[in-house]
Amino acid sequence: MAAPALRPDIQRARDRMSHRLGSNREIKKLESYLWHGEQVHSMVNGLYGSGTGLLVLTDRRMLFVQDGWMSQTSESFGFDQVNSVQWTAGLALGAVIIYSAGNKAVISQVQKPDGRAMVDAVNNILVRPVAPAPPSAPATAPPPVRSPAAPAPIAPFDALRALRDHGVISAEEFGRLANRL
Repeated sequence: MAAPALRPDIQRARDRMSHRLGSNREIKKLESYLWHGEQVHSMVNGLYGSGTGLLVLTDRRMLFVQDGWMSQTSESFGFDQVNSVQWTAGLALGAVIIYSAGNKAVISQVQKPDGRAMVDAVNNILVRPVAPAPPSAPATAPPPVRSPAAPAPIAPFDALRALRDHGVISAEEFGRLANRL
């Protein structure tokens, strides 16, 4: 009896994986972990918690699935709760680190090309466009009134000098930025 065909989006993500050893069971059962209409973009296998499983990037979230004979585990990382995603690599393998709602999840033993590509894709999703600056006030508007208790604004050069003096930027960075001012 032939294995049932995978959904096209899951099949495409599977085909892009450079290493699938240990995650075929999760790939076959992945559809049962997805929400209605959720589309899979990419997948990597790795070690999280007590076992090897599958880290999945969808159009709505990141999802870790471990579907073993004795136990099943899944953890969802919604994009609205993910603060950042980081990639670290060693000689042969790397780790995807997810910072979400004050927690840190480390999926280790990830193949380098797969893990790096997934982290780049997640970071592209997490980058939100910056709101446009409000329109400038008309030229006839009076200058804003400052309360006497408000501190005086710091000139950009003075702010750069303070950053250099406190060791936040190097002397070279200070010189380069000062020249731009």
